Amino acid sequence: MYYQKRAMRLVTFTVGSSPARTGALIDADRKVLDLQAAYGRVYHGTSPLLESMLHIIEAGEAALDTISQLLQAPPGPSAFNRDEVRLLAPVPVPPQMRDFLCFEQHLRQAFEAVAKLRGTPARIPEVWYERPIFYHPSRFSVCGTDTDVPWPSYTERLDFELEFGCYIGRRGKDIPKERAREHIFGYTIFNDFSARDEQTKEMAGQLGPGKGKDFDNGNAMGPCLVTADEIGDPYRLEMIARVNGEEWGRGNSRDMHWKFEDCIAHASRSETLHPGEFFGSGTVGNGCGLEHLRFLKPGDLVELEVEGIGILRNRVVK
Repeated sequence: MYYQKRAMRLVTFTVGSSPARTGALIDADRKVLDLQAAYGRVYHGTSPLLESMLHIIEAGEAALDTISQLLQAPPGPSAFNRDEVRLLAPVPVPPQMRDFLCFEQHLRQAFEAVAKLRGTPARIPEVWYERPIFYHPSRFSVCGTDTDVPWPSYTERLDFELEFGCYIGRRGKDIPKERAREHIFGYTIFNDFSARDEQTKEMAGQLGPGKGKDFDNGNAMGPCLVTADEIGDPYRLEMIARVNGEEWGRGNSRDMHWKFEDCIAHASRSETLHPGEFFGSGTVGNGCGLEHLRFLKPGDLVELEVEGIGILRNRVVK
């Protein structure tokens, strides 16, 4: 793998009205180490490598080596209690986003549910078995954990989607599948909130989900970016969705028909991928309300948990 012996849980956070800063979760995720402040205590200056999560990803090994050294020093006043900070998405505005459809069970069950609503036959398109298909979520609609998601005014069927995804760490083009894992910097949880009634209407136009997906805070991500070496094998992670504390769905990343290596190889054909780009897994089987014809209500608290990463928590408000 590309990133070795640098197991970290990185965050972007604010304290009060302060500008966003980079941090690392420490003390069993109970505290956040302010990386730039820690650097100042150790080296009496600031590091351009730590200015933002995108700077860290672009710097790669150099940044991870610096952070590793900071984590070995006593945190002192550079650490905040978790409840003193607000976590943003790990990369608040990713340079690019792609969300794939990697789980066959989700696709089959979602098609069956839509067929019931429409009274039409359910059939997975053959193209899904030929290549990992994707769409581009809005990178400007990203929010972090514990952030409210405003209910879109035009929908009556708001849904969540239990996903996780990876951040690209190396620039590359025409990346072979067998080398694709080297381009993964780390992972996070992704909740691709969806206005199902609007999505159903727009998908009929064959140009993508449109306003079924694009609304403020509709792309929740977090709580942290876990570096690739800490996750190890990303295809063995238990994934759980809860609404108001009740489990609505559960799955496992081992069921991905298309792996991230497939997605990276496909997307990089004649196209350069850049550090910080996000690739979503698509929804795990049983990972959304649509599959059970059960939808959210205003005020519902959605918690998505992925083994090894943590819990992404958002409330939908009207």
